[in-house]
Amino acid sequence: MAEYYDPETYPQQWNYLQSGTIIDQYMIERELAHGGFSSVYLARQLEDQVQVAIKEYLPRKLAHRTWNNVVVPNSAETRTMFMRGRALFFEEAKVLATLKHHNIVEVINFFQAHETVYMVMTYDYGITLDRLLHKKVIPITESFLLTAFKLLLEGVELIHQHQLIHLDIKPANILIRADNDPLLLDFGAIRKFPGHTNNQRAKVLSTGFSPIEQYINNGNLGPWTDIYAIGASMRACLDFRVPPASTDRLLQDALIPAAKAYKRKIPDYLLQAIDWAMAIQPENRPQSVQELKQALTP
Repeated sequence: MAEYYDPETYPQQWNYLQSGTIIDQYMIERELAHGGFSSVYLARQLEDQVQVAIKEYLPRKLAHRTWNNVVVPNSAETRTMFMRGRALFFEEAKVLATLKHHNIVEVINFFQAHETVYMVMTYDYGITLDRLLHKKVIPITESFLLTAFKLLLEGVELIHQHQLIHLDIKPANILIRADNDPLLLDFGAIRKFPGHTNNQRAKVLSTGFSPIEQYINNGNLGPWTDIYAIGASMRACLDFRVPPASTDRLLQDALIPAAKAYKRKIPDYLLQAIDWAMAIQPENRPQSVQELKQALTP
């Protein structure tokens, strides 16, 4: 008999692991963030009390947490999708554990428990770029843009060297640490390239930062796809708002080029690099991180 799950009567506190919960070799302190497919918690290793971040696979449209913290599908119909997503989440953790770079979040452990999977990452102190822009607490200068994004590109280049693309680069996924040192977060959309479209994986789209090829089934995804998102993130720093969606720009591009909008405020070479990275058609952008890095060199 299929289990029946009624979200209207489901206790809200069961959606998240509670403070003090012990799971594997970690104790949960508090929730840090959550999305449609997962939650991230601040936790401590029981052995040495070192703080870590733990990401838990829990797609709330497909599954829910029971009173004893076991994660179960909402119904027999959602079970197949939940299991498929759980396997992909575990594969993501294994891939990330092989990517070691100062500007990429580091996965130090992953394990299965409570009928779901968990990814353990180092916990870094900082503020995500979207929050910095929202609060307007830092001046956006040539120095800031070059420091933060050139370092970010070093990490992205390593990802691409492993024949992987991130596919969800945006200010919310860029943690800014001391000295404007960035850390790229959230690899839930990562996939190999070149390759055929993976119909098993849900499409991840971020309005304003995802280029047109991400919206298209069998779109030609590659390093240029991440490069658009990086250019859009840099443009968001200038505008202090999310750029127009690439699908809207395809129909009618009302976005004033950065080289025109910020002339005399930011050096021309930097503005032209942003515009190049944000070209609507993939073939008109830098095709590699190396090309964009060269464009960002005065």
